[in-house]
Amino acid sequence: MGAKGLRVEIMDTTLRDGEQTSGVSFVPHEKLQIAKKLLRDVGVDRIEVASARVSEGERKAITQICEWASSKGYLDRVEVLGFVDKHVSLDWIHSCGGQVINMLCKGSRRHCEFQLKKTIEQHLADIKNEIAYAKQLGIKVNIYLEDWSNGMKDSREYVYAFIDGLKDEAVSRFLLPDTLGVLTPRNTYEFLSEMQERYPRLQFDFHAHNDYGMAIGNVAAALRAGCRAIHTAVNGLGERAGNAPLASVQAVIKDHYGLQTHINERELYSVSRLVEGYSGIPIPSNEPVVGENVFTQVAGVHADGDSKDNLYCNALLPERFGRRREYALGKNSGKANILKNLENLGLELTPEETRRVTDRIVQLADKKEMVTADDLPYIVSDVLKHDPAEQKVKLLGYFVTNSYGLKPTASLSIEIDGQKYETYSSGDGQYDAFVRGLRNIYKEQLKRPFPRLTDYVVRIPPGGRTDAFVHTIITWEMDGKTLRTHALDPDQTEAAIKATIKMLNQISTNN
Repeated sequence: MGAKGLRVEIMDTTLRDGEQTSGVSFVPHEKLQIAKKLLRDVGVDRIEVASARVSEGERKAITQICEWASSKGYLDRVEVLGFVDKHVSLDWIHSCGGQVINMLCKGSRRHCEFQLKKTIEQHLADIKNEIAYAKQLGIKVNIYLEDWSNGMKDSREYVYAFIDGLKDEAVSRFLLPDTLGVLTPRNTYEFLSEMQERYPRLQFDFHAHNDYGMAIGNVAAALRAGCRAIHTAVNGLGERAGNAPLASVQAVIKDHYGLQTHINERELYSVSRLVEGYSGIPIPSNEPVVGENVFTQVAGVHADGDSKDNLYCNALLPERFGRRREYALGKNSGKANILKNLENLGLELTPEETRRVTDRIVQLADKKEMVTADDLPYIVSDVLKHDPAEQKVKLLGYFVTNSYGLKPTASLSIEIDGQKYETYSSGDGQYDAFVRGLRNIYKEQLKRPFPRLTDYVVRIPPGGRTDAFVHTIITWEMDGKTLRTHALDPDQTEAAIKATIKMLNQISTNN
């Protein structure tokens, strides 16, 4: 694996390369919040926050990030991509308060000759001129070898001549990107091993792209070759197929190589959700570590094995990441999954009652109806013909309107702890009007806090049927805790209201 120490540095490029994802554009306050989260809470070593000269919005964002980072002693951990452009990038970064430039240079002969139309000697002279000027400004220089992977494949002598020309200059790091995602684990290991054997005094970073789905495999190969600085992006955002995902890289570093980082694993899920919200790019439900379903066991045999000395658990324990294991309810779940969910809900059934509940869940699953843990008490009540657990919050009735040219309104009647409350409100939509009414009851009449809605997802099954069930998933935040409730109904507003009442009952139960 190499022997350069036991710790791996993480440079996260969500705010630069991640923002090159098609359709993604962070506004300044979003960039600042992500930067704070990554440096202060998650604990990445460095962040790359933007490309120089892009826009006035980028100037504002970088200035804000640098001001905050400077006040916290983090400024040397904030990096900006810049160019060999007769000092324009350096002046721009300096004016924003930045102290580190990741200077984009040509890491392959083809890029140097066909894009710049220069010889390597001319390119190196230009770079050295920029390095000298950066020293005058007090800016630290890292060198990006753009297209380094193809350079090593097609023109290795060029790469070595490039490094030889700069190895004695004031360069802190050489950043080695697989710009077009063409590497395999085998040649990643070969190329990085060669670089480090040839230049043992230099610091190399590896930057993987996922065009062939090999980013994580290539990161693993880089670690095996002794590389101790890896570039990542939250949720794998980035140009084309994206970069190596931060959460997966952390898991590989720790679990497969026994190396250390500064990453706080319990913050990985929350930063993924933050970036998901700001970017508008949803996290796949099966995304390792941070996906919605990756700690959900579906097969009943797995739930059974977990009850018998965690036979189906690996090192990726959900508690590491501030999450918990769940057991899906469906036609493949079986009795063991049912028992796990009943245990979590504090419900006890006889073996015969459990069999009957399992049969009902299988029937629902065969109709493609989704069953969640939230639904289980109601299924038990329906099957066994007894009252469900006491609800402290009951919706007695509501009426919502949506008229052309007028704001939607909602009238609702609700019972909370045996007391009836009524209210009327308007909003930007029917559901918004309903929630505003609830918020008014809780804050104005009950003097209780009301959760903040952080995510609202609607899923409609394919096929185009207007009577199909709408599956609504709503995420709330309260007192630093996340609540997520699901509901099904042919009407989208009704499904959202059902999910909201479930959430209020969860809060009442917890309190």
